[in-house]
Amino acid sequence: MRGEYKVPGGKLVVVDLETRDERLADVRVSGDFFLEPDEALEDINAALRGLPVEATVTDLAGAIDSALEQDVALIGFSTSAVGIAVRRALGRATGWADHTFEVIPPVTMDPLMHVALDEVIPQEVASGRRGPTLRFWDWDAPLVVIGTFQSVRNEVDTAGAARYGIRVARRISGGGAMFMEPGNCITYSLVVPSSLIEGLSFEQSYRFLDDWVLGGLRELGIRAEYVPLNDIVSDKGKIAGAAQKRFASGVTLHHVTMSYDIDADKMLQVLRIGREKLSDKGTKSADKRVDPLRSQTQMARMDIIDAFLKHFESRYDTRESTYTEAELARARELVETKFGTEAWTNRVP
Repeated sequence: MRGEYKVPGGKLVVVDLETRDERLADVRVSGDFFLEPDEALEDINAALRGLPVEATVTDLAGAIDSALEQDVALIGFSTSAVGIAVRRALGRATGWADHTFEVIPPVTMDPLMHVALDEVIPQEVASGRRGPTLRFWDWDAPLVVIGTFQSVRNEVDTAGAARYGIRVARRISGGGAMFMEPGNCITYSLVVPSSLIEGLSFEQSYRFLDDWVLGGLRELGIRAEYVPLNDIVSDKGKIAGAAQKRFASGVTLHHVTMSYDIDADKMLQVLRIGREKLSDKGTKSADKRVDPLRSQTQMARMDIIDAFLKHFESRYDTRESTYTEAELARARELVETKFGTEAWTNRVP
């Protein structure tokens, strides 16, 4: 059996192995990483032989750590990376190439529907009714979407929101508030089986799942990088923020909002936290627009989305998809019974 794991920003780790009596046997680790001294490679192989096939990434990495001398240097990879490659060889973890991703281009609808679809689509993926899915949002009305643990009164100036006719909704993932007006940002949701991020910490999984869009940004001429825990930043400042929700059903929701062209003054009249962040910088007003994607690419928003879709399709096995009537009906039901209700929105007052 063979497993591979490409460390985000690092090197490729390959593990070939056999099993006997439910234990690892004849384990051979290879890759384009660096390891000093090179004799330590056999110590890694020996540490893995005999371990049970049910060993977790933590178990596997711990066994290697215990076997290596303190002066051993692993460059471009880690013992956890080896553990992930082992789990992939055993079929317990998966890689991008193991899946066909359903891709849904932007569909304009009430933004609350997109909030609800972030609960519906993971249910569909978990049930096997659809495959792992990448979908882009598009919306026809303004909305502030707060993280599931945020306080409404702390995050939103309700008078400012009412002045501009902006509703407030609470999503199912953590993280900060999203100020969404039609055309002002780019948001996508990626729903994957949790096997794809098997053995990764939360920080590692953010970097891993953001890697493709960093490649897409580079193709657009933007040099961007992942900054822990959940930001994407260029040399001109923050571009995007990500959030995640891991479901007990075995799927993970990872979604990202990227600033395209935001009215900063209006945002600061609606979001309280924005004022605090600016005051920390000694700034009293934001008489400008927050427009990193527009100003750094000089491209129309839909052209950027199209470039991202083409980049994703160039890297992975994909097929174009759309929402089913059953999915949309379930999302409408959730808007009525959950996401559009005061009880849910104000569950953290």
